[in-house]
Amino acid sequence: MKTPLTLVSTFIGATLATSLLAAPSQAAPVAETPTTTKVSATKAKTAAEKKAAKKAAALKAKKKKAAAIAKKKKIAKIRKARAIKTRAVRALKVARTKKGARYVYGATGPSAFDCSGLTSWSYKKVGKNLPRTAAAQAKAAKRTKNPRLGDLVFFYSGSRVYHVGLYAGKGYVFHASRPGKPVKTEKIWTNKVFYGRAA
Repeated sequence: MKTPLTLVSTFIGATLATSLLAAPSQAAPVAETPTTTKVSATKAKTAAEKKAAKKAAALKAKKKKAAAIAKKKKIAKIRKARAIKTRAVRALKVARTKKGARYVYGATGPSAFDCSGLTSWSYKKVGKNLPRTAAAQAKAAKRTKNPRLGDLVFFYSGSRVYHVGLYAGKGYVFHASRPGKPVKTEKIWTNKVFYGRAA
């Protein structure tokens, strides 16, 4: 026979067991440890550094490519300028082989010349074709205020170009001037001139 105390103990035990079984289970939140936070921050930092390094490398490559292109263009420009200069000097040298040749209107060489006939013949000998007349050569040439040996010297009156020769340096022109005068070097006699480069 169970005593009252035993009955009470049994009842309390059963009630407690029922309460525990009926109560929903709740998992305790897992606290993030300082180590986990540090690892995450390190990963984020590494990713950002990689992205920045990749961007810097791309920018550096772009600048290097641009510098290479600029250098290539500069070299090409220098070579072209040298070629033009050399050609002009050679054209003058070729023209001087005709010193003393007769002036004949409309003549283009090799024994007689008019002014544009001499310049076109001389330049053709060094690989550059010029238009036939002085006016046409003036339109085709690139104007310059700093003439070099062999550059073209154009003489004008108003808007008309009437004569052309090759610059011989120090204010002189080598040209076929007019009937009765041989091909020769002569002091430029007027300030109504401009200079052109056969580019």
